[in-house]
Amino acid sequence: MSEETPGFDEKPDVPDDAAPDDAAEPKAAASSKEEAAAPAGDSAAAQSGQETALLAQLDQARTALGERTADLQRLQAEYQNYRRRVERDRIAVKEIAVASLLTELLPTLDDIGRAREHGELVGGFKSVAESLETAAAKMGLQQFGKEGEPFDPTIHEALMHSYAPDVTEDTCVAILQPGYRIGERTIRPARVAVAEPQPGAAPKSEAAEAASSTDASAPSDKDADAPDKG
Repeated sequence: MSEETPGFDEKPDVPDDAAPDDAAEPKAAASSKEEAAAPAGDSAAAQSGQETALLAQLDQARTALGERTADLQRLQAEYQNYRRRVERDRIAVKEIAVASLLTELLPTLDDIGRAREHGELVGGFKSVAESLETAAAKMGLQQFGKEGEPFDPTIHEALMHSYAPDVTEDTCVAILQPGYRIGERTIRPARVAVAEPQPGAAPKSEAAEAASSTDASAPSDKDADAPDKG
């Protein structure tokens, strides 16, 4: 009878193509590292893409804001121009209405002026006339035209013409009808009589200088009567 040798166990049968456990562990670690690296790269790329998209949206928002700001500024400028134009038109319409009303009152004011010149402005008529003149002055009506002032065709209307030796330029020698203005606007020119310098006559200043020089050169009566010496 044969006996089995103690202390020796039989090894299990291992297939020839089976890899040992130590070789399997490095492969598993490498695969886990690749799997960990792949999500990190994808997240960085995704974050970069999001930043690019946000920058593009920000540029679009800035462009839209600039356009809206320009539209608002243009609209505000148009509104300011509209307000100024409306105010200018309102003032012009008011001035036209006032000028039209005062123009209708000018014949009455002329009658008042003639009555004052003839001493007929008395009693209640005087009070009414002065009230009317005061109201017209408050509305901006101004009377102009005085004797002796130079003739200006822009504000004077010559109804009579003559020559005078004592004037050096065209001069208003008589105011036949006063002129009226509202501010800088003339609503009726002053109707005047104009005198021009006498043709061929020396101006007044030159005549005065000539007379003074003649008097200085002529011998006086006292010198003529004095006896000759020697």
